[in-house]
Amino acid sequence: MRILVAILGIALLLIVLWDAFETIVLPRRVTRKLRLTRLFYRLTWRPWRAVARVLPNAKRRESFLSFFGPLSLLFLLSVWAAGLIVGFALLYWSMGSAVVLSDGRATFLTDLYLSGTTFFTLGLGDVVPRTTMARLLTVTEGGMGFGFLAIVIGYLPVLYQSFSRREVNISLLDARAGSPPTAGELLRRHSHAQGLEALTTLLHDWERWSAELLESHLSYAALAYFRSQHINQSWLSALTTILDTCSLVMTGVEGACERQAELTFAMARHATVDLAQVFNTPPRSPARDRLPPAKLARLRATLAAAGLQLREGEAVSQQLARLRHMYEPYVESLADFLYLTLPPWMPESKRPDNWQSSAWERSADIVRVGGAGDWDSDHF
Repeated sequence: MRILVAILGIALLLIVLWDAFETIVLPRRVTRKLRLTRLFYRLTWRPWRAVARVLPNAKRRESFLSFFGPLSLLFLLSVWAAGLIVGFALLYWSMGSAVVLSDGRATFLTDLYLSGTTFFTLGLGDVVPRTTMARLLTVTEGGMGFGFLAIVIGYLPVLYQSFSRREVNISLLDARAGSPPTAGELLRRHSHAQGLEALTTLLHDWERWSAELLESHLSYAALAYFRSQHINQSWLSALTTILDTCSLVMTGVEGACERQAELTFAMARHATVDLAQVFNTPPRSPARDRLPPAKLARLRATLAAAGLQLREGEAVSQQLARLRHMYEPYVESLADFLYLTLPPWMPESKRPDNWQSSAWERSADIVRVGGAGDWDSDHF
């Protein structure tokens, strides 16, 4: 019986330590499906998302969802710590609870108490090991607990730095593509003189952003659950907007930066597909067409009025449909799993950008900035 308990304790320790290594230390995607961290997020995210679905208010729902990412980290770290403490307690018990008590008789709860105080390096001294093996195990657990806490302290700043870098470009997209961002608005605001040059630079920046998103979210998948600052922004909607924009540039915008659009599209699509694999969300056909013929005609007319002509013809339409099919099924499944909203191709109504509004100021048309004059989104 004690041998089986010892084997169980060792197995629990190995499972927790290897899972923590893969999640925190290993800087690459883990393809193995049977993982403690993956099971933890599957068991916690689905109920959390189900509760969010029944909340009637959109802002409260988004606020509720925004708590999951940070809280899940704290709970996951607690699960790892609890697993290590229980694993060592099982080993103490398998050795016959070889401890010295000031009073009373040693039980499994005593071993669990010794394991907890040792792991967190409390050193209370009211329960001490009395055999060589128990003392060796205590020293091992104390060192492991110290190292575990050190890794955690170093892990959280890295995670939040990656989150901050991700959000910078999303915030910059606000004045360039509207709130929420759309491909049509992004192209319209770059229809001015030297606009296509600025668009080339922007797509280059988003090519690098997509690469950083891929690397950071493969290594730290928990970042995908972290929500953006505004209810009408998200990393997935920004990524989809860039893919939409690249598709239009590659197929229809005359004189635009087609080569840079191809490079950005390739990197953004790569990130989308790999992240869909990480979260085990197979591609699926969208529930509704995001760009039906009527909306495409409206998009052409809007861009033409701004001075950007989209190519027409059956070949152009087929190429655009082929490009959309390369990423829309993936972003659709990711959006459903993460409970995020995909952006339209054009603004569905005229509304101020996020920078044009505040808690004190609700003007939907004009905002005076620093006394420099009246600005609205048509100037971008």
